Amino acid sequence: MTAGMGRAHRRVLGALAVAASWSVVLVGVAQPAAADTQSKQWYLSAMQAEEMWKVTTGEGIKVAVVDTGVNSSTPSLRGQVLKGVDVTGAPGDETDDYRGHGTTMAELIAGTGKGGGLKGLAPGAEIIPVRMSDVGFMSKRRTVIGDMKKAIRAGADSDAQIISVSMADDFSQREAHEAVKYAESKGKLVIAGVGNGGNKENRKQYPASYPEVVGVASADRQGKVSYYSQHSGSVDVASPGSDVPGWCDSSFKSYCDGDGGTSAATAIASASAALVWSLHPDWTANQVLNVLFDTAGRDWKDGERSKYLGHGLIRPSMNVLKGKGNPGAPDISPLTKERTTGPAGSSEKPADSASEQPAKNGAEADKPVAAEETKSSGDESQLGLILGVAAVVVVLGGVAYAVVRRRKAA
Repeated sequence: MTAGMGRAHRRVLGALAVAASWSVVLVGVAQPAAADTQSKQWYLSAMQAEEMWKVTTGEGIKVAVVDTGVNSSTPSLRGQVLKGVDVTGAPGDETDDYRGHGTTMAELIAGTGKGGGLKGLAPGAEIIPVRMSDVGFMSKRRTVIGDMKKAIRAGADSDAQIISVSMADDFSQREAHEAVKYAESKGKLVIAGVGNGGNKENRKQYPASYPEVVGVASADRQGKVSYYSQHSGSVDVASPGSDVPGWCDSSFKSYCDGDGGTSAATAIASASAALVWSLHPDWTANQVLNVLFDTAGRDWKDGERSKYLGHGLIRPSMNVLKGKGNPGAPDISPLTKERTTGPAGSSEKPADSASEQPAKNGAEADKPVAAEETKSSGDESQLGLILGVAAVVVVLGGVAYAVVRRRKAA
């Protein structure tokens, strides 16, 4: 199943003392002049993409996109896609995207924006497509045999430094977990969406719930964690995902509006990692991730994880533009706290340590400030928690950048 989903009704619970929001960031900021599709990529301005591209575009970094395939012929991806792998055993190859989902993810990561297509956050990176089956594709082929384990191993054996997985499974599988640990042993950074069922069943999703994988939640343009973004103990970081356009289907005739969900959030988080890694090519996956966690927007104690936002909202600009972030030890995983060359850890992610009333973490100008969590007594099928607001002043742009947290499922 894909981690992306269509637009849904939003329900706001509780009062929000909003110091700033993503929408404020866009006021008075020049929008992409190219196509209407790019003008809808609201997060590029909010994340200071144009400023970061003056420093790095992700050049030298390869990202394996484990998904429904990647159409290498779209205007935005021509010249961006390398030889990949198809693990489905079905007719076609890794460039035959049977849904359009994988191509969208690839463009969000490394699209050039040519022809009015999506502009990737790391347009200098390159894509290695790994085509696997989703539920619909398996149904058409009358098979129940999943190929996640093969896909992750293929990504691990490729030249990619980052493995981006915007696909999810309800069930943990020993073989898939072993594939993730194999990828870690080869120095890969595995990033996956936590899922879009947070307002429903909110089940753990895999591979995001494996301890060696970076679980990504979705944030909306107001700075809130998307109401559907899952919160089942797998969230390590949040990234823009709501109101992100993508290809409508496998015909590749047009883009559609809608929620990219944790799929898009995963792609944007992967692109964020590519920008940082490109700037520091000698770093390990652990160090890149340490910096992304260290610089994430949050209002609780450093080193702790919120159930809904993980370490906070991803902000690669803090490292790319301001040199912030402690890379830490090259051989210690910030996910498991173990040596990456040592024995594997537990089968679940570490417990969330951020409290229900998170502590404020100082008054640095580039850190988020004052936020709170309030529980709701409303319908449990709806969002039951608003996680407050955190604002940060972006010195280079002179613009307030806010992080408002809300819960989500994948």
